[in-house]
Amino acid sequence: MVDPTRGVLYPARLPEFHRLPAPVEVAELVAWFWIPEWDIDPGRSSRQEIVAYPALNLVVDAETVTLSGATTRASHRDLRGKGWAVGALLRPAAVAALSDDPSSLVDGERVLVTAGVSGLRDAVAGAMATGDGRRERAVAAFARWLVERAGQVDAPARQANALMEVLMGDDAALTPEEAATRLAVSVRTLQRMTHRHVGLSPAAMIRRRRLQEAAQRVRDEPGIDLASIAAELGYADHAHLTRDFRTVLGIAPRVYRAESNR
Repeated sequence: MVDPTRGVLYPARLPEFHRLPAPVEVAELVAWFWIPEWDIDPGRSSRQEIVAYPALNLVVDAETVTLSGATTRASHRDLRGKGWAVGALLRPAAVAALSDDPSSLVDGERVLVTAGVSGLRDAVAGAMATGDGRRERAVAAFARWLVERAGQVDAPARQANALMEVLMGDDAALTPEEAATRLAVSVRTLQRMTHRHVGLSPAAMIRRRRLQEAAQRVRDEPGIDLASIAAELGYADHAHLTRDFRTVLGIAPRVYRAESNR
């Protein structure tokens, strides 16, 4: 089971945060649902810094429904006032129902205004206003909408889902060549699949997953030296791990370790 806070750079700064499993009927479309809720004092804000999964997210809040693309860099969001969001980390099988070109959304997002979207927003917002059990009811309403929108999951969509498991699962491939071999496809076919369903190359997805895991281990395992973490995650050496941290996060892993444990 992937740690619920993987991808969150400073979990101790999170507001109330929940990660809920996808109901059975939507399990081929959604990896999991995530729900932050916050109530920030007037005049203050809470900055949440993220190294997001290399996947698309469909996010509902009280006002909008937003499709967020895969990212290649760290991002942040400043929370103010009182609010909530309900997000779905989409499996590749769900993407075609929401975007013809996920590569156009990389490092960006689009507010959806198509027919039926307001019904999703109203159903989720209504559920989130109901007290105990609100998160589960919101997820159920979200799932019903997605199943109706996406329709039947076919064999190519299931193969696309398999690539996500190979590239992002607990026993993830370390190279595109390894991933292609596991999926019994050519590297070129793998590249077309990830571009069509995620918008990134297989190598970019592997780099992001590896950086997520590296950040989590640097933060949560202060007794393990950085060279060991680099070797276990497939980096050529400690210097490559440090370069990856500096390029994406803007800080060295030692600095991140010190900051995250303050």
